[in-house]
Amino acid sequence: MAKINFGGVEEEVVTRGEFPLEKAREVLKDEVVAVLGYGVQGPAQAMNMRDNGIKVIVGQRKGTANWDKAVADGWVPGETLFEVEEAAEKGTVIQYLLSDAGQRSQWPKLVEHLNEGDMLYFSHGFSVTFKDDTGVIPPPNVDVALVAPKGSGRSVRVNFLEGSGINASYAVHQDFTGRAAERTIALGIAIGAGYLFPTTFEKEVYSDLTGERGILMGALAGVMEAQYNELRKNGHSPSEAFNETVEELTQSLIRLVGQNGMDWMYANCSTTAQRGALDWKDKFRDATAPVFAALYESVKTGNEARITLEANSKADYREKLDKELAAIRDSEMWRAGAAVRSLRPENWKE
Repeated sequence: MAKINFGGVEEEVVTRGEFPLEKAREVLKDEVVAVLGYGVQGPAQAMNMRDNGIKVIVGQRKGTANWDKAVADGWVPGETLFEVEEAAEKGTVIQYLLSDAGQRSQWPKLVEHLNEGDMLYFSHGFSVTFKDDTGVIPPPNVDVALVAPKGSGRSVRVNFLEGSGINASYAVHQDFTGRAAERTIALGIAIGAGYLFPTTFEKEVYSDLTGERGILMGALAGVMEAQYNELRKNGHSPSEAFNETVEELTQSLIRLVGQNGMDWMYANCSTTAQRGALDWKDKFRDATAPVFAALYESVKTGNEARITLEANSKADYREKLDKELAAIRDSEMWRAGAAVRSLRPENWKE
């Protein structure tokens, strides 16, 4: 492991330098990795491992859209594509990448196909951490670990193809074989992680649920709506309000933050922007701190997990989700966004 100083705190991380792909292939040479679920993370992780020379099979319910997607991606029924339970039986590493609600419902069937010495692999600590609600309690004769990419499945694939990778956390929850750590790290390298940092199942799910509900999605969308609505109330056009709220952030400023950090972005903006941002930053921090505290407590107590499982297990979940997403898509703000995106140079028509 490499020791890196993160803001004054030294952490150990795993990079491709000390654990190259060739080593990962050697560790996994006798493994059959069964990727169960071809929805969000499944396609990217499966295809990345396949491209890296790992023996991979996919488990997905036949007759579903995701089965058809797997076929379109080159997985061959009866050879590298199977029903979920058959794939689980054939695999020595079982990547359990169904949705959290799906993991709960399929667990009684899956557990019957775990053989001694197998590795049960997750990309989220949800099911194991909230076992009282999910019923997911792994048997003692298997390794249990996770590799959690810090990005969407689409980004995991796109970044892999571009050669950059997505950073990922990893954790070993149960080491039956004595090889769980090296198997886990090898899998992280094989799926294309930029670097791997250690965590626990509990810490992964707490940080992940907080991040998704917070700055990554929930808070970002909410703050954008608040600013857009305020500008519109004060007579600004939809185009102006959207450009000042979203377009400038996504097409310019956040890229500078990603490349060089917040201080660098501040230093490369106008002095007027610098002064105003510095004066208002703490106000926004202090205003939202109680919301983040309440959010983390809701995650830690399992309340968010119970809400998720209840909502996502209902028969009409997809129908209700489509309506909620349509409400966002059809709002003035995001209709304005669609118009703005259509005017980007790459979308110009001759």
